[in-house]
Order: sequence, then C-alpha cells, then structure tokens
Amino acid sequence: MTAVRPARLEDATTIARIEVETWRSTYAGMVPDRVLLGMSERRQTGSWLNFLRHGADDVLVAQNRFGKVVGFGNCGVQRDRAIDYQGEVYTLYVLSEEQGHGFGRLLLDALFRRLVTRGQRSALVWVLKANPSRFFYERLGGRLVLHRALPVGGQPVDAVAYGWRDAGAALSRRARSGRLTDETPDD
Repeated sequence: MTAVRPARLEDATTIARIEVETWRSTYAGMVPDRVLLGMSERRQTGSWLNFLRHGADDVLVAQNRFGKVVGFGNCGVQRDRAIDYQGEVYTLYVLSEEQGHGFGRLLLDALFRRLVTRGQRSALVWVLKANPSRFFYERLGGRLVLHRALPVGGQPVDAVAYGWRDAGAALSRRARSGRLTDETPDD
C-alpha cells in the first residue's frame, strides 16, 4: 500500500535527492545548463532541513509499498497577491522511474486537502511551459489561467499556471469517481 504522509526532518536528504534528480531529468534543455550542473544535494538538504524545521506540515512525501520515499510536494499561501487564488502548490516532484503510478495524484490531492484545511479553497501551481508533465494538471481539472516568464538562473523561462477555483470540489469529484484512494492508482 502506498502512503502520503507529512515530511520529517530525516526526509530532508531524500527530498533533496529527488529534487535534484527530477530537475536534471525533466528540465534539461529547458533551463540553463549551469543551473542544473550547479545544483547540489548537500545545499538542497540544508534548505529542506531549514524549511522542515519551520513549515513541516506543508511538506508531504509519497512512499511506495516498500516504504521508500519516491516523491514530495509542498504548499502554502499563494505568493503573488495580484493573482486571485488563495493557495499554491509550490513543488510536486516524483522520481522519473515512479511516474505513471499515481504518486503525483496522491500528492496533489493531499496538498489540496492541506490547503482546504488551512482555509485556502482555491489553488494554483506554476509549471514550465515546455514541461510535458504539465498536462498532468489538466487531466486533474486544472485550468490554464496564466502565462509568464519566470527567472531561472538569470534567464526568463516560459511558465504557465494551472488553477482550481475550488480545490475541495476537485477532491470530491475524484472521490465520487473512485479516483481518490490510498491505494496506488493507475495513472
């Protein structure tokens, strides 16, 4: 059985490894090479340790049936006050060899539950436009709401935002359809 749980301090190293691996496997050719080459698991571990000490409830990890952490995500208040969405999914990464097994959906649903519990009923997520995984959000009901260039390594990179006006309703629809479960789903 798979599980999504709150991250713990001892997960920081694994979260950092997943972040670096997924950036390098996903964003090659989309962001400057020096950004990917300059990423360090050690530095990312330090960042995640600091973050987990202060906001661990907002970081979730997905474990496979063997208990191995294979993905993570975090969420919180939407960062751009000019945009009319309350919550934001800041990160959602699943190891490439574990993609397609439902871990991303489990994480997104759990992050939505966290946002709704905090009173943030609408949600937004930013994705690099060239990232083919962005269609994952469309399949889960996200609407393309914004387009802008984001600075990555000092260079603008095209990004798009997907939004859900009612994250709680999105969860309810998936639950009614049988697509919201603790078991590993099909996609």
